[in-house]
Amino acid sequence: MKLSAPIYRLKRQAKNLSRIENIPLHTALDRIAAKEGFVRWSLLAAKLSAESPARTLLNQLVPGDLLLLGARPGHGKTQLGLELTVEAMKLGRRGIFFTLEYGVADILDLFKRIGADPAVFRDAFEFDASDAISAEYMMDRLATVPVGTVTIVDYLQILDQKRQNPELMVQVQDLKAFASDRGLILVFTSQIDRSFDSSAGICPDLSHVRLPNPLDLKLFDQACFLHNGELTLVTPKSS
Repeated sequence: MKLSAPIYRLKRQAKNLSRIENIPLHTALDRIAAKEGFVRWSLLAAKLSAESPARTLLNQLVPGDLLLLGARPGHGKTQLGLELTVEAMKLGRRGIFFTLEYGVADILDLFKRIGADPAVFRDAFEFDASDAISAEYMMDRLATVPVGTVTIVDYLQILDQKRQNPELMVQVQDLKAFASDRGLILVFTSQIDRSFDSSAGICPDLSHVRLPNPLDLKLFDQACFLHNGELTLVTPKSS
C-alpha cells in the first residue's frame, strides 16, 4: 500500500483539519482516509497493520532517501534491514548489504530466520564485508547499480572507525548527495547509546543515537527505532 505521506503525517493532517474546521478528530481522520482511497480511517489502519513492518517501511521511502534504523543489540535492526532489502527485491529491485559485523554464514542464517530463500535472490543481492568500507568505497561500488536499489550499511558508526577516512559528517553528506543523484535508498543501522534506559518501556529516539563524533541527524529523511518488538518512525527534519 502506497500512501501519499507517512502515516504519522496523515494523522497530523487530520489533527490540523479537526482544529481548523472544528470537527471531531474521527471525522477528520475519515476525510483524510478518503483521500487515500479508503471509506474510513479504520480500514486504512487495518490495511496498513496487515502488511509486514518491512513492507510498510519500504512504502514510506522513495529513491534518494536516507533511513536511520536504530536499536540496542538484539532488538532486530539488522534483521529488519535485511527484510527491507528482501521486500525491495520482491518488487524487482536490487539489494546490497555492506557490513563489518557479519559474515556470509550469518547473513544466510538471517535469510532463513525471516523465511526467505537466498537462492531466489541470487541475481539481485550482493553482500560486501570488505575492511575498506567507507563512503568513498561504497559510492564506487554503487556507481552503476539501478535506480531504486536498496543498500544496507551495517552499521553507521563503522564509517567513523578509521582515522584515514573523512569525518562521519562529511561521509554521510557525500552519501546523501550520491543517493539523491543516483536515485538510491540507503539504510544505515545504528547503535544506540548505552545511557538509554531499556527498562523504561519506551523506544529509543534520535537523542539516543550513539555519536562518537558530530553528525547532523537531519541528513536522514526518515528514522526508525526498534525496542521489544515496537517500531517507531520519526522524521529528523521535523524533530
